[in-house]
Formats: sequence, C-alpha cells, structure tokens
Amino acid sequence: MSSWLGGLGSGLGQSLGQVGGSLSSFTGQISTFTKDMLLEGVEEVGDAATELQVSNSKLAEVETAFATQKFEYDRLKRLHAELEEKLEASEIQIKQQSAEYRTLLQQKDVEISHLKARQSGLQEEVQKLQRSAQSASSGPALLPVTTSSSSSTTATSSSASFLSRPSGSLQGFHGDEADFSDVIWSQQEINRLSTELLRLEAEAAHWRRMSQAGGGGGGDQGEILKLQQTIKELRDEMSREEDVHQHELAALQDAHRHKMSDVTRRHREELAEYEERIEELEEQIHSGGGAEADSSRLSELQKSLQSLQEAAEQREKQLSELSGGLEAAQEKQASLQAERDEAQEENAGLLQNYTRLQASVAELQTRVQEQEGKALQKAQLDHEIQTLRSNLTGTLNLINEEVEHADILELNTIIGTLRQEKEALEQDKVRLCVNLQERLTAAEEKVVDDGAGDAEPVEDLKVELERREKALRATEEERDTLMSELEELDRQNQEATQHMISVKEQLSRQLKEAEAELARATAELSATREQRSSLERELESQKEKMSQSAFSLNDLHMSKRELERTAKEMKDKLSHAQEQSRDARREAAELRKDLQEREEQLAAARAQLDRGSGGGDGEAKEELARKDKEAAEMRRELGDMRNSHELVASENYDLKMENRRLKEDGEQTLGEVEELSRQLKESQAGLNRVVREKDTRIEALRLEKNQLEGEVAQAERKLSEQVRQYQQTIEELTRARSMDASALQTEHERAIKLIQEKDMEMAQLRRDLEQQASDHRDTNEMLSITVAGQKQLTDLLQEKDVFVETLKQNAADLQKELENSMSVMSKEAESLKQVLEEKDKQLGGMKEENSHLKEEIDRLRDQQSRPQHLAEPRTLDIITELETEITQLKSSNNGLDEEIQSLRRTVEEQQASLLLSQQSLQAQQGELEQAHARNQQTALNYDRLIHARDEEIGRLQQALDGLRESRDPANPPPVQGDVILQENKTQSLNQENGNEKHDLSKVEIEKLVKGIKEKETEISQLNERNLSLAKQLDQLVVSRDEVGKLSQMILQKDLEIQALHARVSMGGGHNQDVLFLQQQLQAYAVEREQVLAVLNEKTRENSQLRSDYHRLMDIMAGKEAALLKLQQENQRLSNMSDPSGSQEMFKETIQNLSRIIREKDIEIDALTQKCQTLVTVLQASGGEPGAGSGGVSSNQFEELLQERDTLKQQVKKMEEWKQQVITTVKNMQHESAQLQEELVKLQSQVSADSDCSSKLSVDYTRLIQSYEQKERRLGSLSVELAQVQQTITQLSTTKDVLLGKLDNVAPAPDVPSPAAEPTGRQASPPVVGEKLQEELDRLRAQLAEKENIIRTLQENNHRLSNSASASESEQKSQAEEARHVRERLDALQRSVREKDLLIKTKGDQLAQVSDALRNRENDNEVLKQAVTNLKERALILEMDAKTLKEENELVAARSREKESEFRALQETNMQVSLLLREKEFELSAMSEKAATVERMLKDKEQGKNGELNQLLNEMKSMQEKAVLFQQERDQVMMALKQKQMETTAVQTELQHMRDKESRLNLELERLRNHLLEIEDSYTREALAAEDRETELRRRVAQLDEKLASSSSAVENASQQASMQVESLQEQLSGAVKQRDDARAQLRTAQDQVNQYAVSLSNLQMVLEQFQQEEKAMYSAELEKLRREKDEWRRKAVTVEDQASALQLNLDEATAALDSASRLTDQLDLKEEQIEELKKQVDVRQEMLEEAQKKLMNLLNSTEGKIDKVLMRNLFLGYFHTPKTKRADVLRLMGSVLGLSREDVDKMLEEDGRHGVTGWVSSWLGSRAAQSVPNTPQRPTAGQGLNSSFSEMFVKFLEMESTPSLPAPKLPVLDLKPLSAVPPRRSSGAAAAAGRRPGDSNPFLAPRSAAVPLLAGSGSGGPAGHLLMKPISDALPTFTPVPVSAEASGGAVLKDLLKQ
Repeated sequence: MSSWLGGLGSGLGQSLGQVGGSLSSFTGQISTFTKDMLLEGVEEVGDAATELQVSNSKLAEVETAFATQKFEYDRLKRLHAELEEKLEASEIQIKQQSAEYRTLLQQKDVEISHLKARQSGLQEEVQKLQRSAQSASSGPALLPVTTSSSSSTTATSSSASFLSRPSGSLQGFHGDEADFSDVIWSQQEINRLSTELLRLEAEAAHWRRMSQAGGGGGGDQGEILKLQQTIKELRDEMSREEDVHQHELAALQDAHRHKMSDVTRRHREELAEYEERIEELEEQIHSGGGAEADSSRLSELQKSLQSLQEAAEQREKQLSELSGGLEAAQEKQASLQAERDEAQEENAGLLQNYTRLQASVAELQTRVQEQEGKALQKAQLDHEIQTLRSNLTGTLNLINEEVEHADILELNTIIGTLRQEKEALEQDKVRLCVNLQERLTAAEEKVVDDGAGDAEPVEDLKVELERREKALRATEEERDTLMSELEELDRQNQEATQHMISVKEQLSRQLKEAEAELARATAELSATREQRSSLERELESQKEKMSQSAFSLNDLHMSKRELERTAKEMKDKLSHAQEQSRDARREAAELRKDLQEREEQLAAARAQLDRGSGGGDGEAKEELARKDKEAAEMRRELGDMRNSHELVASENYDLKMENRRLKEDGEQTLGEVEELSRQLKESQAGLNRVVREKDTRIEALRLEKNQLEGEVAQAERKLSEQVRQYQQTIEELTRARSMDASALQTEHERAIKLIQEKDMEMAQLRRDLEQQASDHRDTNEMLSITVAGQKQLTDLLQEKDVFVETLKQNAADLQKELENSMSVMSKEAESLKQVLEEKDKQLGGMKEENSHLKEEIDRLRDQQSRPQHLAEPRTLDIITELETEITQLKSSNNGLDEEIQSLRRTVEEQQASLLLSQQSLQAQQGELEQAHARNQQTALNYDRLIHARDEEIGRLQQALDGLRESRDPANPPPVQGDVILQENKTQSLNQENGNEKHDLSKVEIEKLVKGIKEKETEISQLNERNLSLAKQLDQLVVSRDEVGKLSQMILQKDLEIQALHARVSMGGGHNQDVLFLQQQLQAYAVEREQVLAVLNEKTRENSQLRSDYHRLMDIMAGKEAALLKLQQENQRLSNMSDPSGSQEMFKETIQNLSRIIREKDIEIDALTQKCQTLVTVLQASGGEPGAGSGGVSSNQFEELLQERDTLKQQVKKMEEWKQQVITTVKNMQHESAQLQEELVKLQSQVSADSDCSSKLSVDYTRLIQSYEQKERRLGSLSVELAQVQQTITQLSTTKDVLLGKLDNVAPAPDVPSPAAEPTGRQASPPVVGEKLQEELDRLRAQLAEKENIIRTLQENNHRLSNSASASESEQKSQAEEARHVRERLDALQRSVREKDLLIKTKGDQLAQVSDALRNRENDNEVLKQAVTNLKERALILEMDAKTLKEENELVAARSREKESEFRALQETNMQVSLLLREKEFELSAMSEKAATVERMLKDKEQGKNGELNQLLNEMKSMQEKAVLFQQERDQVMMALKQKQMETTAVQTELQHMRDKESRLNLELERLRNHLLEIEDSYTREALAAEDRETELRRRVAQLDEKLASSSSAVENASQQASMQVESLQEQLSGAVKQRDDARAQLRTAQDQVNQYAVSLSNLQMVLEQFQQEEKAMYSAELEKLRREKDEWRRKAVTVEDQASALQLNLDEATAALDSASRLTDQLDLKEEQIEELKKQVDVRQEMLEEAQKKLMNLLNSTEGKIDKVLMRNLFLGYFHTPKTKRADVLRLMGSVLGLSREDVDKMLEEDGRHGVTGWVSSWLGSRAAQSVPNTPQRPTAGQGLNSSFSEMFVKFLEMESTPSLPAPKLPVLDLKPLSAVPPRRSSGAAAAAGRRPGDSNPFLAPRSAAVPLLAGSGSGGPAGHLLMKPISDALPTFTPVPVSAEASGGAVLKDLLKQ
C-alpha cells in the first residue's frame, strides 16, 4: 500500500514538474512568437532576390529544426525503451524479493505453528499431571481452584502469545512493503535525476549555441575554452551525482540487509524463547510425575499437529489472498488510470452542462418572478416551490460539479497549451543544439588547422588576425542586437504574463459575479418563499377565523336547537305533570268523599251497635274492626296521595323554573345569534361605508380639483366684473354657511358611525382579551399537566430498576399466559357463537310472542270499542298476563345484562393480557437498557485502560528523555560509547516492557470485544423474542377484532329485543309515560352506539397518528444515523489526519539523528585535531634526529591504533542502536495504527449503543403513555358500564311504578262487584216457607237488627252504586276522550318522535362530524406543523450532512497533504540517514587515511618525505570536506526546523478541526433538543385531545348518571308496586273470607229477608231514581270542570305566549333603551358641538359683517385718493433713472394714474419727437388733481404675473435707498407679510401680494382671506383688487430699508414679493 502511495506521490511530483516546465515553455513560446513577429517586420525587403534568399534561409532553418526534432524524438524513444526495461527489471526484482519474503514468512509460520503445537501439548501434559496429583492427594477442594486458575492463566498467556504473534508477522510484511516502496522511490528518483541531467545538458548545449550563434565561421578561442570548462564541470557534476546515486543505492542495500538481519535475529530470539519455554514445560512434566499417559499424550500431540497443520493451511490461504489483493490493487491502479482518461474526456461534456446550468439559472429567475406574481394561488405555489426546491438542489449540485469541472477544464487547457509550448521549445532547443555542435566542430577544426599552420608566414597570421577582429566586432554587434532582442522578448513575455493574469482575474471576477447573481437569485427565492409563507400564514389565520366563526355559529345554532328541544320537552313534561296533578286532585277529592262516607257508615254502625243487643255484639265488633282497618288503609292511602301530590307540585315548580331558565337561555342564545348577525351586518356595512367614504372622498377631491381649475379660469375671466363678484361673494357666503351646516350634519353622522365602530372594536378587544385569558389558562393547565407528566416519568424511571430484575421470569410467564389467553380466546369465541345462536332462537320466540301480543291487542281494541256495561273480569286476566310477560322480559333482560357483563369481563381479561404483554415488552426493554448500560460501562473501562496505557507510555518516554538529558552532558567524550550502550540497553528494556504492556492491552481489548459480541448476541436474541411477542400481539388484535364483531352482532340483537319490548309496551295499552321511557331508552341506546362509534374512530385516528409518528421517527432515526456515520467518518479522518503520535516519533527520531550528527561532527573534529597533531609530530620528527623521532612516532602510532579500534566499535554499536531505533519506531507506528482502528470500532459501537438506548427510552416512554391511556379508557368503560346498569335499573323501576299505578287504577271497578252480587240476589228472592209462631219475637228482634244492617248496607250500596255509575260514566267518557286524545297524541307523538329522532340524529351527527372535523383539523395542523418541522429538520440535517461531507473532503485533502508532508519528512529522514552513512564513509576514509598515515610514518622512518606532502594535501582536502559537512549539517538542521514549523501549523489546523467538530456536536445537540421540544409539543397536543375526549366522556357519564337515577327510581317504584300488590292480595284474601262469612249470614238471613223483598224493591226504585239524579249532577259538574280545565289550559298557553312575547319585547326594549341612551348621549355631545360651532359661526359672521362695513367705509373714503408719497417717489425716480429706461417709469406712472397703455405709448412717441420735460410737467400739472384708486398694471399685454415690474420696483427702491437722497415712504400694506396682519383685519391680508393686477386671486388666498371683495375700477382703467387699497384714513408709511452695496437690497424684497 505504501509503495503504491509512494508511486502515486512520485507520479504527482513528476506531473507537477512537467507543469512547471510547460509553464516555462509557454513563456518561451510567447517570446519566440514575439521575436518572429519582430523579425518578420525587420525582414520585409523590397527586391525579389533578397526575398528569395530570406525564404531559402527560412527553409534551411525549418529543415534543420525538423532534423533536430527527429533526432530528439529518436533519443526520447531510446530513453523510453530504457526506462521500460528498467521498470520491468525492477518489477522482476520486487517480485523475486516478495517471493523470498513470502517463503521466509511461510517457513517461520510453520516453525511457529510447530512450536505452538508442542507448547500446547506440553501444557496439556502438565494439566493432566496436575489433575492426577490432585486426585492422588486427599486434601480439601482448594487445589483445583488454584490449578484451574493457573491453567487459565497459562491459557491466557498462550492465547496472548498466540495473538501477539500475527501482529508481528503483519509488521514484518508492512516493513517489506516499505522496503519495496523505498526501492521504487529510489528508482523513480534516479530516473528523475537522469532526466534532470539530460535537461541540464540540453540547456548547456543551447547556451553554447547561443554564445556561438553570431560567430558564423569561427569564434573566439577563449570562449571555446570557457565552454569546454563548463562542459567539464557539468560532466564532473554528473559523475558526482552518479556517485551520490550509487551511494544511495548502497545505503538502501545496506538498510535492506540490516532489516533482513534484524528479522533473522528476532526470529532466532523467538525460537530461543520458545525452546526455553519448552524446556521449562518438560521440566514441569518431569517434576509432575514421569510418563503416566504416553498414549494420551501422543494422541493429543497428533491432534495439536493436525490443528497446527490446518492453521498453516489457513496461513497459506491468507498469503494467497494477500497476493491476489496485491494483483487486484495493481489492476485497480490500471483501472484508475483509465478512469482518469475517461474523466478528461467527460470534461468537454461538462462545459455543455455549464451552459445548461446558466440557462437553468435564467429559467429559475423567470420562475421566481412568476412566483412573485402568483403568490396568492396556494396550490400552484406549493407545486412551484417543490419544483424550485428540486431545481435549486440540482442547480447547487450542478454548480458545485460544474465549478469543479470548470477548474479541471481550465487546468487541462493550461496543461495542453503548456505541453504544446514545451514541444515547440524542445524543437527550438534541438535546432540550437545542432547549430552549436556544427559551430563547435568547425571551431575545433579551425584550431587544428591553426596549430598545423604555425610554420606558415606571419603575414597570413596578421591577415587572419584582422579578419578575426572584424568577425569579433560583428559578433559583438550581433550579440548586442541579440541582447536587445532578448530584453524586448522578456518585456513582451512579462506583458503576456500580465495579460494572462488580467484574463485570469477577469475570469475570477466573472465567476464571482456569477456566484453573486446566484446568491441574489437564491436570496430572491428565499424572499419569495418568505412572502409565500407569510401569505400562507395570513390565509391560514383567515381560514382559522372563518372556521372559528363558522364553528361558533354552528355551536350557537346547535345550542339553540337543543334549547328549543329541551323547552318542548319541558313543556310536555309540564303539561303531563299538570294532568297528573289534576288527576291527583280529583283522586284526593274522591278519597275525601269516600272517607266522609266511611265515617258516616262508621257512625251508623256504632249507633246500630249501641242499639243492638248482646247477641250481635261479636258480629258488630268484627264489622267495626273491619271498618277501622278500611279507614286506616284509606288514611294511609290519603297520606300517600298527599305526599305524591306534594311531590308532583314540587316537580311542577321545578319544571316551571327549568322551563323559565331554558327560555331565558334560549332568548340569550337568540340574542347572541342576533348580535353576531348584527355585528356581521355592521362589519359588512362598515366596510361598504368605508368604501363609499373613500369613493366620496376621491370624488370630492376630484370635484375640488375641477372646482379649483374652474375658479382660476373664472378669476381670470371675471376680474373686470366687480359688481357681479360682490353678488357672488354674498352667494358664496350663504352657500358656505349651508355647506357648513351640511358638513356638520355629515360629520355628526360620521361621528356616530365612528362611535359604533369603536364600540365594535372594544367588543372585539374584550373578546380577544377573554380568548387570551382562556388561552393563558389553557397554557397554565398544559404546563401543570406536563409538570405532572414529568413527575410521573421520574417516578416511573425510579420504578424501572425494580422491574428490570424480574424481567426474564416475566417473559417466560408472558409467553405461557399468551398461549393460555389464545386458548381462552378461542373458547370464548365459540361460547359467543353459541350465545349468538341462542339469541337467534330467543328472537324467533320473541317474534312469535309479538304476533300473539298483536292479536291480543287487536282483540282488546275490539273489546274497548264495544260499550262496557261493567268492569269486565277479562281486564284482570290481561293485566296478569302482561305482568307475567313483563317478568319474563325482565328475566330475559337480566340474562342479557349478565351476558353483556360476561362479554365485558372477557374484554377486560383481554386488555389485562394486553397489559401483561406490554409489561413483558417493557421488561425486555429494561433488559436491553441494562445490556446497553453494561456496554457503556465496558467502553468506559476500555477508555480508562487505554488512558492508563497512554499515561504509562508517556511516563516511560519522559523517563527516557530524562535519562538521555542527564547522561549526555555528564560524561566526557571518550566514554560516549559506553553511554550509548547503556541508553540502548535501557531503551530496549523499556521498549520490551512497553511491547509486553501493549500485548496485554491487546489481550484485554480482545476480551472486551468478545464480551461485546456476546452482548450483541444477547441483544439479537431479545429482539427475536420481542418480534415473536409482537406477532402474538398481532394475533390477539385479530382475535379482538373477531370479539368486536361478535359484540356488535349481540348489540344488534339487543336492539331488536328492545324494539320488541317497545312494541309490547305500546300494544299493552299503557299510557304515554311508558312510551316516553321507551323513547328515552332508545335515545340512550343510540347515544351509546354513537359514543362507541366515536371511541372507535378515536382509536383508529390514534393508531393512524401513531403509525405516522413512528414513520416520521424512523425517518428521523435514519437521518440521525446517517449524520452519526458522517461524524464517525469525520472523527476517523481526523484521527487518521492526527499525526500527533507519528509527529512525536518523528521528533524523537529527528532529535536522535541530530544528536548522532553532532556526535559524528565532534568525532570528525577530534580526528582532524589528531591528524594535525600527527602532522606537527612528523614535522618535528623531520627536524629532529632519527632515533628520537622514531620513539615518539611508535607511541603515537599505538595510541592511534587503539583509538581506531575504539572508534570502529563505537560505529558498530551506533549502527546497531540505529537499527533498533528504526525497528522500534516502525513497531510503534503499526501498533498505533491498530489501536486507532480498534478505537474507531469501539467508538462506533458506543455510538450505536447510545442510539439504541435513546430509541429504547423513546419506545419505553411511548409504551408507558399508551399503558396509561388504556388504563384511563378501562376506567372510563367501567364507569360507563356502571352508569348503563344504573340506567337500566332506573328504567325498570319506573316501569314497575307505572305498572303499579295502572294496577291501582284498574282494580277500582271491581270493588262494587261483591256488593253487586247480593243486590242481584236480593232482586230475585225465592219462595218463603211456613215458620213457627214462637220464633216470631226472636225473629222480629233479629229483623230490627238486620234492618239496621240492611239500611247501612243499602246506604253503602247506594253510595257504591252511585260511585260505580259515576265512575262508569266517567270511565266511558274518559275512555272515549282518552281514545281520541290517544289517537291524536299517538299521531303527534309519532311525528314529534320522528322529528325528535331526526333532529337528535342530525344534531348528534352534526356534533360528531363537527367534533371529528375539529379534531381532524387540529390533528392535521399539529401533523402539518410536525411535518414542516421535520422537513426543516431534515433540510437542516441534509445541510449538516453536506457540510460534514465537505469537511470530510477537506479533512481528507488535509490528510493527503499530511501524507505528502509525511513522505517529505521520510525523504528528509532518508537524506539524513544518507548523510549519516556519508559521515560513516568519511569515518572509514579517515581510518584508512590514518592507516596510510601509519604507513607514512613507517615510510618516514625509511626516509620518504614526498608521501608526507601527500598526507598534508589529503589533510587539507579532509578539512575542506569537514567544512562542507558542517554546512550540510546546518542545512539539514534548517530543514528540520522548517519541518517542525510545518508540524506545528498542522497541529493548529487539527485543533481548528476539532473545535469545528465540537461546534457541530453542539449543533447536533441543539437539533436533538429541538426534536425533543417538538415531541413535547406533540405530546401536549395529544394530552389536549385526551382532555377533550375525557370531557366528552364526562358528559356521557353525566347522561348515564341521569339514566341510572331514573332507572333506580323505576326500581324503587317497582318495589313499592310489588309491596302494594302483596298488600292488596292480602286484603283480597281477607275480603274473600269476609265475603264467605257474609254469604253464610245471608243464607241464614234470607228467610227473614224475603218478607222485606217488596219493600226493598220499592226502595231500589227510589234508589235508582236518586242515583240517576246524582249521575246527572255529577256529569254536569264534570263537564263544567272539564270546560274550566280547558279554559285554564288555553289561558296558560296564552299566558306563556304572552310571557315569551313580553320577554322578547322587554329584551328589544332594553336593547332599544341602551341604544337610545347611547344615541342620546351622542346626540347631547353633538348638540353641544353644534351649539359651539353655531357660536363660532355667529362670531365669524359678525367679524365678516364688521369687515364688510369697514371695507365699504374705506371704499367710500378712499375712492378718489392716491398716495402723495408714492407719486413723489415715482416723480423723483423718473429723474434718477437713466434716460433709456425713463419710458418704463412713465408707463408705470401712467398705470398708477389710471391711464391706458395706448395713451401712454402715444404720449411717449410724441415725447420722442418733442422732448420729455414739457410733457411731464404739463401731464403732471394737468393730472395732479386726479387720483384713480388702481394698482399699477404691467405694460406687456396678456400676462398675469409681472416679474419685470418687480425687478424695476426693486431697482427703484435701491436707487431710493441711497443716502444722498431723502428716504422715500411706501404704503405698509403693499409689502407687509400675511403674518403681520392684525387678527381683526385678517381679510385684508391678501394685500401682501403687492398691487399687481393679474396676481390677485381670491381663491388662492388662505381661508380667512378667501373672501373676494373687489373694488370698482376707475374711469377707463382695468380693475384692481379691493384689498390692495389702503384701509385706514391715516395711511401708514414704510420706513426706508438700509440696503448694503453687496446685496443691493434685492433678497429681502424678493422674499416679500414671494409671500
């Protein structure tokens, strides 16, 4: 990989070099082009011969250039072939080396695997021995633990060693790649340097040719020599460079060899370690117990061998895969090259894309304009905005791509042009080289000729010299011209480069402008979007307002309908209650009569008892007791009736109150509706009024404009008609007055309208205030709810830890429960089906019963239609049958209720199972969270361990640095080798320790990774379990759907049963209470169904919203995951680009290298000093005699030899240490890379775990919320169930009560039946037998008693028969009336019921639809907001992702730069190592030279002095080389400093990147918070929806409570009725007994009674007559009572109507009073204003009249006057003016005096003839007495303005204000401003305009001065304005104004004239 990257880097360097060369060639081409142009201009020659010569010379030049180009082409071809051969050779070499390395690696792997197998076998043997020892020993069970721990430690150590080895092998492989890359890089460097050498040679040849270009035949010999010297120097440089390259090659080979030796050494060390380990294990085995299980060991060893062989095969596979990967990488490189070519081809297409983009930008702008035009059309806007968004994103992408493509295209075009220029320059260069070579050869030949011809005579030489001198001059001139041309070319080149720069700048400016236009377009787009959004918001607000108003109107209408309905119901109830009260009164009256009769009977019975004898005492007592009982019963019944009457009265009163309240509410609602409609109408009217007012204002303004124009024209036309204008002024005054009155009236009306508008606004503001207050309350409630929810969440979080422990058990239990619940559900479904079948059977039976009942009803109706003589006994049977049917129905109802309860119980059980499943889910989520927490804890532990390792490494490095710093300066130079050795040892030890620690950390990391994998498997298992539970839940949902269908079917059956009940109850002939209750039941059932439907809809909507929410959350999670991936990539890139560790390593290596260089410099200095001392010793020995010198030299020689040996040892040590340092650095690099990769993996896992935990927490909160919601729903359903049961019980009780009442009413006619029997029997007496005489007395006594009894019985009978007849007649009449009434009532009730049902259904449907709509709209708005927020968030996330991608690209680019810098540092490192090797070579050379010195010393002893001189020369050269080395060292140090600076800059950039990353993280946090806020708002809105649902449920609960209360009342009534029935049955049994006794007595007494049959028959006749009379009386009274009742009813209805009408009138009257009071207040205000305005008008009128009077007086007084001062001034001005302008003054005087213009002109003409003075004197004399009151008029005709006159007037005043003359005086009002006018005479302010005839316009004056009062003109002159005359008699004068010479007094007067 590194070799590939190195190749890429070198290729980039070459391409950049080519770019630089092409740039230079481009500039050269420009210069040649300009030169050619100039030469063309020079070479234009007149005649044809010269032109021919020029063309021939050009042809020759072209041919030579062609030849040179061909030559160059051949040379390049050869070079290319050589380079290809070299490349192939290098590739072959690399392949060979890689093959060798691979074989070596395989061998080592095989050896390692063998050793490992042996080690594992030995370990197993040791473990077996230990186990056998344990089994043999009888100690406690403590040993196994220790042995197991030891075995585990050994296993871990073995695994650690096993794991630590592959990394080493990998490191070796990476090192091999680095070696290959170094070899390739060196080869490329050699190729580059050879190309550079060729280029330098070509340049040298070029300049040689240039210097000899002007020479023609032969140049100067000195120049030739110079050129030869330069050639020599270049050749020397080339040889030096070749030497350098050879040195580099040798150094590379040495490094390779060292690496190989290092690898072999390491391998040997590892082998030795393994052997030692094996020996230790063998010793353990021997100590453990000899050879116990050889066979088992052999088998185990065989197994281990097999496993090792498999591992070896795997290794071979891995090696083959790696080789395949290398080949794939090479193929990838080739494919990348091809892709690059394709990219270059695609650049042309991208230009077209750019043009398309510009067109699309233009289209965008047009679309933006169109959008601005169509801002209000919402649908189109949405569509266009979507398209614009897509286009914008596309265009942005296109812009980015096309900007890049444009840059690429520009680069490609520049490269192409530069290549062309390079080729042209190379052609020129080749041509020049050829010319120079030819000239050089010619010059050399000439030199040879000159050398040969020295013998020729001197004359030839002189001639030759002169010729040469001429040629030299010519060459010098040519050189000067060439230099000038070169300068011009350089200048042109500079101009061209400047032109290029300007073109580039223009292009950049254009680019910027295009970008600015784009930005502007985007800004416009954003502005249009904002406008659109604002318009949408306005539209939405308007729609909301409209919808709110519509909703409020709908609510009001609905409330109105409900109130009307309730009013009707209350009226019905009232009428019903009144009827009941009347019935109760009638019954009470009847009971009172019965009581009185009973009391009379009692009194008679007591009297009879008193009269009777003792024999009848027992019977009398019994009768008395019976009567007492009957009286007590009657009293009790009376008390009950009174209580019921009081209850009815109280209910009646309550109903009346409620009716009244409902009426008031209805009227209020009607008033509100009317107010709303009135407000709407008023708002519409106000809008229309505003529009009308605007229109009227516009029309008034137009009219005023037209009026003003007309008035200006009138003023110009009617200036002469003053009298008419006076009349017009009077008319205008009257018109103005009338206008004021009309304006006041309009203002009054407008003020009233304004007041109304203000009132409306105030009401609106109040409503807004109330709405805001309610919103504030809602927000407070929402806040409190959210706070409570947060508290609940915190509590739930606290409880979560408790749930986590019992999770797994719950999961298992849950599955079992789910299976059980499934089986139970299936059983329940079957049972429900059976119940359905039973219900169907019951339905069939009920239908049959219904048909029977219908038949019975028909029969009963037939019986009722027949006249009833007496109470038939059939009614009792029917009633008993009905009671039995009712009991049957009750039992069936109870059964149905039980079935409903069982069904609900099943539903509750299912919900409980659901809750259990949810709890299990929560428990599983808790387990997942625990797993995530454990993962996080492990990650934190890993981070802590890594930090600890880093700190230990840092401490070790600090300790190393401290040791180096402490030991470097302390030791003297001779002991440096030992120091280095010690340092090496300590460093190696420390590094070994660090390696061991790193290995341990790797083991721990791998353990942690295994743990993480286990956790992941656990998580996956939990997820699978979760999925299975979800599937089971889905099955449950399906079963729940089936249960819901079955429950719906049961509900339908219940409805059918209820309908049958209703029919039965209707058929039973009961009264309307039963019907009313049945209607209520049906209504409640309908409401219940609607509530259930609403609940179903709500649940469905909730599920839809949940699904949408989940979908959006999934999208968001995906976006966040993408963001996290991008951030991880960013972090990884930043980690990759973070070269802190590598920088530290580089710093350390550079420091070490610099220290080594310093040490080498010190050694070189020491050697030079020693050499110098040797030289001095030799010189001294040369001067001294031989023996002494020989002794000194021998000692010194021995010292030198010793020093040389020490130096060699030090050099070897240094080399070994350097190799160790290099290897350790590489190991550290590889380990750091692996650690970084593992860190990245851990970070990604941690981020994934955090994502999972966040998702789980969100799911947990959602599940908790759903659990709470379902609990709430369960509670509400249970409440609803209880309420429904209560309603049912109440209804049953009410039904029983009504049935009891019917029973009480029905048995009334059967009371007289027992009395009727004896009457019948008495009516038919039998024959009487003969009796004995003695019994007569006894019989008479008995007869007397019996007669008394018979009288009482007859009275009772009479009374009973009367009451019976009365009751029968009443019953008949009542039955007929009841039938009619019932028929009417039935018809009405049917219609009413149908209408009520329709209204109820429609109203309920409307309410439901409106509620659903409102909820849907709210939900839609919420979802829209959520969607828009999510879209914005998605856009923001996409933008963030884009920015992160861009930053990633930037980071990648920076990392590439850092890699290039890293390579540069590596190159510098290599250069430094090369320098070191050079220094080592120098050292070796020095040692050789020392050896030569020794030899020289020996030779010196023999007496050779010449070699000593050589030694001295060599010493000098050595010193020069040392100086050179020092310089090179300084350069290297400078380069190192530069690299350090660059590394610091890189670090700062890295810090900046980290800061940016932190900012991005903060932004991400903010986005997450924003998301949480959105979710909170969503939850709040969901809570609000739940609150609405709870409110609805509360209403339903209230209704159900009412139902329950009514049903409880019905139950109570039924209980009471049953009690009454029991008591009545007891009474009946008593009565039966009494009847039997009475019959016995009657039989005994019949004989006695027969005598009195005739008398009794007579008595009966009398009784019948009496009864008939009573009947007639009763019927008359009854009819009278009925009439009264009807009249009272009608009166009540009329009174109610009157009351309602009066209430309406009262409301209208109050409203009218309020409005009248308001209007009266406003009218009072307006009247006050009118009075004030009238007063003002009167004041103004008085002022006007005064002004008119004064004006008339003034006119009368100043009719014939003129200002003398003015005339004097004019007269004097005439003489002061020059003679040329005196005619103007005379004209002015004539106009003042009222003369016409023609007269003045004539007089001036005469004056021109005769002279002026006489005319003026005569004119003044004759006209002195005349004074015409008129303003001066301008001489020029036809114009209103007189600017020339004003100028003349100013000049005249200037002349008058000179101090030589007396000061003139002017009338003050002519030049007085308007502000100076007194308030009384405001009308005279118009005179400020000066006395100008044309300018005085009364309509242009201000309002106070706008009264055109014009004076009459004089005789003959044109009219002047009245106000321009002086007002008072005593005319004021104008004081003279002092005028300065500078200003000439013009400015002041001009201002005055302007005013």
